[in-house]
Amino acid sequence: MTDDTPTSTGQPTAQEPLSTAAGPSAQASGAAGGSSVQERAAAIANERPEVAAGAAFGGGLLLALILKRLAR
Repeated sequence: MTDDTPTSTGQPTAQEPLSTAAGPSAQASGAAGGSSVQERAAAIANERPEVAAGAAFGGGLLLALILKRLAR
């Protein structure tokens, strides 16, 4: 039995806007036009959640190092 789930081929479709179908490079160039940094970060986090997890880990590590310095 085959699964009839549509898969993304990278080509825009009627259900999929051009910015998401074209890939990250098109999103980055379009995002630089008028989007805020928060919107771009949210778009990246939605597409690649491992980036958000890495950023959270790095932020926590940086905060720990700053607090350690302040405790001296």
